[in-house]
Amino acid sequence: MVGINFLNYLDRYILPVVATKIQAEFHLDDTAIGALGTAFLLVYAVAALPFGIWADRGVRRTVVGVGVTIWSLATLLTGLARSYAQLFIARAVLGIGEAGYYPAGTSMLGDYFVKEGRSRAMSIWGAGTAVGIAVGFAGGGIVASLFGWRAAFYLTAIPGLIFAYLAFRLREPLRGAAEARGPRTDRPGAVSRKQFIGLLRIPTLRATIAAETLLFFVLAGAAYWLPTYLHRRFGLGTASAGTLAGGVLVFGGLIGTLSGGWIADWWRRRSPSGNLNVGIAGFFGGALFVALALLAPSLLTFVPAFSLGVIALYLYSGPYTAIKQNVVVPTLRASAVTLSLLIEHLFGDSYSPFAIGKLSDTVNSLQLALLILLPPLLILAGLAAATGISSEGSDSLAMEERWAALA
Repeated sequence: MVGINFLNYLDRYILPVVATKIQAEFHLDDTAIGALGTAFLLVYAVAALPFGIWADRGVRRTVVGVGVTIWSLATLLTGLARSYAQLFIARAVLGIGEAGYYPAGTSMLGDYFVKEGRSRAMSIWGAGTAVGIAVGFAGGGIVASLFGWRAAFYLTAIPGLIFAYLAFRLREPLRGAAEARGPRTDRPGAVSRKQFIGLLRIPTLRATIAAETLLFFVLAGAAYWLPTYLHRRFGLGTASAGTLAGGVLVFGGLIGTLSGGWIADWWRRRSPSGNLNVGIAGFFGGALFVALALLAPSLLTFVPAFSLGVIALYLYSGPYTAIKQNVVVPTLRASAVTLSLLIEHLFGDSYSPFAIGKLSDTVNSLQLALLILLPPLLILAGLAAATGISSEGSDSLAMEERWAALA
């Protein structure tokens, strides 16, 4: 599961590091190159809906396997593209495949691990995200410099197809297997529209979705434009920009993701709102360090400031993924993740690369565009998450009572 999550983000973030080469070959401005990222994220948000419902109604490992197969083939097609239209379609299809993985995968992990250690488990799983982005940046940049940007996509598709085969062989856990009370069943749920929409009545889930919607705009925009920003601001080449961006992200992302899960599980033993509190602290700290990094006059000051910002922003990953499992009954967990993805990507990061590119063209400065958008949105994310502090403990307890009653 960690390996698949690694490839999930590796496939996404090869394109940003080779963006300058694609711009040169197809004569694209920032708006057009940003639209490629938006095509992926928008389709990803919409496609998560049918895949998530399928995950709660069917065999989750099959959903995962199908998703990984589709996105690996889409990665191969990206390298084969000979026009901007073909590139656009390939990135859109990538979104379909990756939408198949996350809701089903999260639901399976929720049934693999008990609540007391769930934040840590989700953090270890989430560590694949940081490594995937880093290898996409560093490895993609190096391969693109040596063999051309298309080769980077070809090399990524092969392990994807291997992991697709392995996904079909995963152990399918019983739904509710990790709960202290209640049934353990291999019978999928029948998710109704009323149940799906009714998930938004859970206050903690609403707070988490609102915060992540704002956060995802920042994360997608920062990661997508980081190599280009390093190239323009500090004059780094494709390989150097990709390697530095990847190094910063894997260093900060791993520390933030792994420590966030451990801190949250420790904090929850002292406060029922421990998961939310970890993310809130990270959002406010991230706003400060990201702003300092964007104002940094040299790489010497940019790297430490941005690294601290990445650490702070990734603290949320394990705890907030665990929240979606802790406050929702096992038969609706994939649907809860699907609902979250639909809202967070549709209104959060689906248009982020395009919006930043458009603002960059408008103000004629990528640095100014990032400063205008990123730090303020992180502050708003912290405030949105804070609206769920009083309900996290009661929502988790209510879920346990509902599931126990089904026995």
